[in-house]
Amino acid sequence: MPHVLVAGKLHPSGIALLEARDDITFDYVHEISEPSYAPLIGAADGLVIRTQPLSAETVQKAGRLRVVSRHGVGYDAVDLPSLNARGIALAVCGDVNSVSVAEQAMMLMLAAAKRAVRGDRAVRTGDWGWRNRLEQGELWQKRLLIVGYGRSGRHVARTAAAFGMEVSAFDPFLQRRDWPAGAVVPVERLVDGLAWADVVSIHAPKGQGPLIGTAELAVMKPSAILVNTARGGVVDEAALIAALEAGRLAAAGLDVFEDEPPAPDNPLFAMDQVVLSPHIAGLTTECAERMAVASVQNVLDFFAGDIDPALVVNGGHVNGS
Repeated sequence: MPHVLVAGKLHPSGIALLEARDDITFDYVHEISEPSYAPLIGAADGLVIRTQPLSAETVQKAGRLRVVSRHGVGYDAVDLPSLNARGIALAVCGDVNSVSVAEQAMMLMLAAAKRAVRGDRAVRTGDWGWRNRLEQGELWQKRLLIVGYGRSGRHVARTAAAFGMEVSAFDPFLQRRDWPAGAVVPVERLVDGLAWADVVSIHAPKGQGPLIGTAELAVMKPSAILVNTARGGVVDEAALIAALEAGRLAAAGLDVFEDEPPAPDNPLFAMDQVVLSPHIAGLTTECAERMAVASVQNVLDFFAGDIDPALVVNGGHVNGS
């Protein structure tokens, strides 16, 4: 009888899938940290994990582990080489959070353009005259560059088009394959797209280093807005802070940070042209339920031998029966 370890609090609908099975046993650890679940990993045949790390050291202790299912689509906190060395499958959720991420990106664009933090403060402090400074702008007829044209990026494109924005996208992976049908024009060079754009929305995975650094920020318009709902580290945070402080970038909307949570003395906290949220783009009530169900179902499907191979990151390790 397979034993599953659920590491991190899940929506009850996901746990209900396990409770309904008489051929599965499971442990459930609510805390989202590696030390909280590591002592139980040795008994687990399957692991459902939130955003906390899964290190090579913990994998070494997992003598029975056959499948890891991420509660989401990213897996940069998982030591993939150690899983590959053991033939352990790593599964991710399908298209469960792209709508939520896209909505968060649009909210941050609007809040940054409308200077929502400054407007809120003006009302609360009695500075009604702030409205006459006309700092707030519009998205209508502005140019939007989407960096990373996957599912969430495409949802942003459709929504932005409804706001009357002109949309282009940069995604070299898709340019080498089949570019999605539609009106969005691909940009061949990132720097050209950055120089063209009034708003830049990041939807690219984290790589070995920042995709947007000092050089890339330098080509953007001083009036431009940068939004990141992807991963901390995709944008060089120190370079972004320097650009905002120097007035070389007008505003930003950030849902992700290099260190999470950010340190209390992070300079971004003092900037009222910046809108911040605590990595919640994919954490709506609706999305949390979809991710919980999908991540648990991946483990159940793996043990049944019929998991969707497209959801297994390290393809080949898909036969769990």
